[in-house]
Amino acid sequence: MKKRTILLLGLIMVGSFLCLLSLQVGYIEEIVKMRRTQFDESVKRSLYNAAHKLELDETRRYLEKEAMQSELLRQRSQSEVVTHHYDFKSMKDGRISTFEMHTIVMPRRSQQAESKDIPEASRSLREVIRNRYIHQRTLMDEVIYNILYTASDKPLEERVNFAALDRDLQAELLHNGIDIPYHFTVSTSDGREVYRCTDYVSKGEQRGYSQILFSNDPPNKMGVLKIHFPTMNKYIYSSVRFMWPALFFTIVLCVTFLYTIYIIFRQKKVTELKNDFINNMTHEFKTPLSTISLAAQMLTDGSVAKSPQMLQHITTVIGDEARRLRFQVEKVLQVSLFDEQKSTLKTVELNLNDLVSAVVNTFALKVEKNGGTIVTQLDADEPHVLADEMHITNVVFNLMDNAVKYRRDEEPLRLTVCSWNERDRYYLSIEDNGIGIKKDNLKRLFERFYRVHTGNRHDVKGFGLGLAYVKKVVEDHRGTIRVESEPGVGTKFVIVLPLIK
Repeated sequence: MKKRTILLLGLIMVGSFLCLLSLQVGYIEEIVKMRRTQFDESVKRSLYNAAHKLELDETRRYLEKEAMQSELLRQRSQSEVVTHHYDFKSMKDGRISTFEMHTIVMPRRSQQAESKDIPEASRSLREVIRNRYIHQRTLMDEVIYNILYTASDKPLEERVNFAALDRDLQAELLHNGIDIPYHFTVSTSDGREVYRCTDYVSKGEQRGYSQILFSNDPPNKMGVLKIHFPTMNKYIYSSVRFMWPALFFTIVLCVTFLYTIYIIFRQKKVTELKNDFINNMTHEFKTPLSTISLAAQMLTDGSVAKSPQMLQHITTVIGDEARRLRFQVEKVLQVSLFDEQKSTLKTVELNLNDLVSAVVNTFALKVEKNGGTIVTQLDADEPHVLADEMHITNVVFNLMDNAVKYRRDEEPLRLTVCSWNERDRYYLSIEDNGIGIKKDNLKRLFERFYRVHTGNRHDVKGFGLGLAYVKKVVEDHRGTIRVESEPGVGTKFVIVLPLIK
């Protein structure tokens, strides 16, 4: 129940971290999306204003030109016509119009006639101003008409002042809060490029913007302004850089929490396995104790006392089992060192044929008690290696003990131990006819705390360290171990150790 509670709390915390992380990522995406939208709107507004100002500048130039020509024509006409009594100059460029009276000798008129001339002069002045206004408005209409139908006849490169366009673009972008490098081109409506800025680079042009120039002109006379920003992404993501530390630390916290949960479960598993180890170690001690007990019972048999050969054999078995019991105690003391990878080897020159024979003799009683037999073929001509006697003995004992544990009930156990030499190596194989191991389990056979499932068999004791211990000891002796197995046929372990050179 405690394990389920820890797992549930862990899942809740992991889910909370993932939700927090997804919220932060979503918030960043929304900010970037909003920032990109604002950027797009600002650029489009700037391009529109710049294009509109370009059209206004063109109109202003034509108005100035037409106004100048009109003024010259008017002045010329005034210098030739001198039949008016009164001459009015209209207000222009902020100057006040002047009134001039030309004196013409005429017959003397009466006072009554002169008084009648004053309102007539006022009416004439209003009429002159009205006519002047109508004339100027007519000129303005003619100018606009000429712009619409004659200005677009010029090539695009003559109509656009590119330097002024660049200044207008920069000013409009700054006005809309965009202060990053940009590059632009101007082309005709059919795609012919007529201008490219001097420092043009193509980076970022796939994310560019365009604006129609002279949109009221005929389609074939329009221009296209294209602009792009090489550092646009950097500019947009700079608005969310304050979120990156929060996102980073959230990920760090999530990883740290997951690692903590992993450590907790691993320590819990190790604790449970070590408890199993302590509980099951009694079985490991029972094996030599039961052998010693069996030998002691045989000594009480009178027939054994009459046979010096049998007596010697039983005495040897008791000594070997007592030594094995001592090895088991030392093995318990070595477990902590094994976990910390600090085990040390006390290597001496050993004759492995003799060592294996001694182990086989000791183990024979246990095999025979279970109705099995041991066959030895120690054919290695050169059996001398540098090895730790205690650890190598435990390796052979573990492999033989596994053969007894995983025997088939319906088939008598047959254990075959062989040795031979190849080049400068000593080979030792221990083969049984037990239940075998599935191919999927062979990959993890030498992992610590891993135990192969034995189906409905519940009489197999152990703590999952035996084969991991065997592999580590063999590798510490600069050797190798491999396993060959087939379910229902048996298992064969082959150990390879270097000879003394």
